[in-house]
Amino acid sequence: MVNVGIIGIGFMGMTHYKAMEKVRGGKVTAICTRNPEKLAGDWRGIRGNFGGDGGVQDLSRVARYAELDDLINDKRIDLVDICLPTYMHRNVTIRALAAGKHVLVEKPIALTLRDADAMLAAAERNQRLLMVGQVVRFSPPFAHARNVVLSGKHGDLLGAHFRRVISMPAWGDEGHFTDPARSGGPSIDLHIHDVDFILYLTGTPERVHVSAIRGKNGMIVYQQSQYFYEKATACISCQSGAIAMSGLRFEHGYDIYLQRATLQYNNLFTGDRVWTYTEDGARKEVLPTGKDAFLTEMQHAVNCLGMGMQSDIISGAQGREALRVCLKEQNAALSGRTVRV
Repeated sequence: MVNVGIIGIGFMGMTHYKAMEKVRGGKVTAICTRNPEKLAGDWRGIRGNFGGDGGVQDLSRVARYAELDDLINDKRIDLVDICLPTYMHRNVTIRALAAGKHVLVEKPIALTLRDADAMLAAAERNQRLLMVGQVVRFSPPFAHARNVVLSGKHGDLLGAHFRRVISMPAWGDEGHFTDPARSGGPSIDLHIHDVDFILYLTGTPERVHVSAIRGKNGMIVYQQSQYFYEKATACISCQSGAIAMSGLRFEHGYDIYLQRATLQYNNLFTGDRVWTYTEDGARKEVLPTGKDAFLTEMQHAVNCLGMGMQSDIISGAQGREALRVCLKEQNAALSGRTVRV
């Protein structure tokens, strides 16, 4: 049994906790938060851009800590799940690794490559696993799209466009999201989901070009990115940002164009289904198989510990690469030039 300790009970900490209730071979042994209501199990004030509130949780069998070092030093815990604001990832991750714990840290891995490298070095030095919660890789519609593209059954990939647009958060600690020094802003915290999936699907591009809209504080609030591959003919692009009206809290999806099929997915219009258009003029609605993405992600992390193997899906190195490309995109947006990745 893999014992998990969750540090940070916000929207992501709550989501991970609920997912862990269904994971085989793992359980939440402890949580850490300084909020006394959350420590008591009252999570009704926790909200995010999808799903309901946190409800009321029975934590009678879970150790509850107000100080993170108390959780890190709990000898029962095998995996520390860090769901804290991004600017805290480096220090808490390194402390947990030094204490002999394996770590799953929420995306993005960090705000700078220097911090990410320090985290990777600590994992290697302490011979512990470091995983990054890039959950889109486990989302059934996205996993389905990757499987279809890589299978080659509909021919080569010609083009793909991804979208992830939300309204500016008005729930939880929205001040965190709008402060680039704490979250990286939408161009890191939000956009990194699709960047990571693009890397998972087509690899790292050679160059990027970005058009962007900046907010009052200079933060990039919306961007349209193009990815260029010197040895590929496919056109890859993405739009991402937090400029939608409040009635549209969260939209994501893709249009993928193959030689003999087109795949479309949009959570607002197709739900969990992917529409597949084929060359004979037919349209097929596919409900991709697979469990909730967060459940699958947590199960994967637990399985990696159980088998003593590094993740080939959410490794620390993969999390660093997604951050590196996002930072290159920021450079492209701010300079107005196409940037070599």
